[in-house]
Amino acid sequence: MKKFKILSLLFLALLIVSACGNKENQDQDQADKELPEFVEVKLTITPEHGQANEPIIFEAKVTQGEENVEDADEVKFEIWRAKDENHEKVKVQHAEDGIYRLEKSFAQEGTYYIISHVTARDMHNMPKEEFVIGTDSEPEDPNESKDSMDMEGH
Repeated sequence: MKKFKILSLLFLALLIVSACGNKENQDQDQADKELPEFVEVKLTITPEHGQANEPIIFEAKVTQGEENVEDADEVKFEIWRAKDENHEKVKVQHAEDGIYRLEKSFAQEGTYYIISHVTARDMHNMPKEEFVIGTDSEPEDPNESKDSMDMEGH
């Protein structure tokens, strides 16, 4: 009879421990499902090598997982010529299918940079690309280059 009570208690303890373990796994699975996917930004420039006074199209394709992000809090393009301290910042509106677009031409030839500052769904992403208008100029040293948004505390 003692052996039966001991075995019963051990069996009951085993059930309780396994139930707690399953609950922890369920809680972790639920937490994993609740983590949002990162907001991704694909920045494209068409054409990558443009000509002076001809339009260049900049597009930031914003997605989260498989979903197009059409409700970004803010999309801003920061554009400057290499080694120039003046950075132009342009707010961009949603065009279609998660794409935020700007068309712009440049009078001065040289190497340029663009950063798309995208704030959406409590996340921030800021890819940077280089492009050339006409003949390229001396590029910036990536170790010294700072976009002006960083200097403003963003």
